[in-house]
Order: sequence, then C-alpha cells, then structure tokens
Amino acid sequence: QVQLVESGGGLVQAGGSLRLSCAASGSFFRINAMGWYRQAPGEQRELVATITSSRSTMYTTSVKGRFTISRDNAKNTVSLQMNSLKPEDTAVYYCNAVVTSTQLRDNGYWGQGTQVTVSS
Repeated sequence: QVQLVESGGGLVQAGGSLRLSCAASGSFFRINAMGWYRQAPGEQRELVATITSSRSTMYTTSVKGRFTISRDNAKNTVSLQMNSLKPEDTAVYYCNAVVTSTQLRDNGYWGQGTQVTVSS
C-alpha cells in the first residue's frame, strides 16, 4: 500500500507562481520515476513533467522554461515549481509514481489531485 498526498494548489493570478508537493507514504522499497499530470476542464489528462530516480527530467512543450520538477529522495517527495502561470494552466494536477514494493515488484500510483486555478 502506497499513498501519494498532494498539496500546494490554489488560486493565483496570471504571471504568478505556485509550488506543488507530493509526499509518498506507506510500505515500499523504493520510489523510481515520478511525474506530474494535469487535466483541464473538458480535456484529457496530459503528462506535464517527469523525473527519474537519477533526476533526469522531461517536460511537455507548453511548460518548458516555466515549470521545474524536482524530488527529495530522502523525504520521498516530488515537487513542481510553476512560474509565469497562464490561465491555460488551470487544471487538476496529479502526482504519479512508479514504486518498487517490499516484494520487489513495480506498481504505478496516483495522488488524489490538487486544483490549480489561474485567473486573468
């Protein structure tokens, strides 16, 4: 059993910043790749950013230069620093993690989602 708890969402004006955090808890051996997804109203869930255990990162084109994904392996957390926010960034943001269990099997997990609303 692994739980991902997200925090940091809220309402912000265009051009502002927010920092999302996701903390993993429960029984597991190791957290491997982690990522942030988002789902805007009426749209499909899309991948925003990923980070590997070695801290290699990838971003979707629309957020490059504005968002930064990072992780703290000691605290089992992943964060998403969002700068220069735009109204089109409005969405529910979800944390995702690939976790190696105590039985040494990999499984994917999702957080509950946190709302980010960017006003014009």
